[in-house]
Amino acid sequence: MQGDALDSVLAEQLTYYRAAAAVYESRSLPGWGGAEVAAALEAFGPSGDILELACGPGMWTELLVRHAKSMTALDGAPEMLARARARAGCERVQFVEADLFSWRPERRYDVVFFGFWLSHVPPRRFEAFWSLIDECLAPGGRVFFADDAVRTPEELIEGEASSVIERRLDDGSAYRIVKVPYGLSELEARLAGLGWRFTFTQTSGGFYWGSGARRDGA
Repeated sequence: MQGDALDSVLAEQLTYYRAAAAVYESRSLPGWGGAEVAAALEAFGPSGDILELACGPGMWTELLVRHAKSMTALDGAPEMLARARARAGCERVQFVEADLFSWRPERRYDVVFFGFWLSHVPPRRFEAFWSLIDECLAPGGRVFFADDAVRTPEELIEGEASSVIERRLDDGSAYRIVKVPYGLSELEARLAGLGWRFTFTQTSGGFYWGSGARRDGA
């Protein structure tokens, strides 16, 4: 998918998350691995200046800020940011409304975190996204992210080979979004090819997390 067609799907994806903000947490999949990911994130030991991309309603923000010297949290949906502000309730967090496909950092961070966002990055923008992560990291900086490959048969409106699915809200409204079901061996190989070194862990429910850094340590 290219050009205007991709831009249209990404605009629809943002509209979906704006509309879903109030019910986002209640729609989380059973067994989604939140406690496991939280424990793994604690073990990872985020510290220093932390950047969270696609913070959503702040489910991870409130955990990250406990360890942060300073923290910046981005999201494209103002409704999500409002919920994140209410949840985190901390003046140490700078909340920024931004399009993650065009935003560029004004500084560098010790840790970059994103929860359940990579699968919403179109495959043709994968390399550009990881270039952004590289641009965000201070020397010796680290990355932690969590995601899943869960797509229901009802969502596969364009077939299993497509990265575009359809999500519906309780009012029946339907939205196309990007959802890429990465296999961990594939993901590890792609990241290695871009100069990253990651360790992955998968849960029995199909969720996973990864922690890593630039292979050269820069």
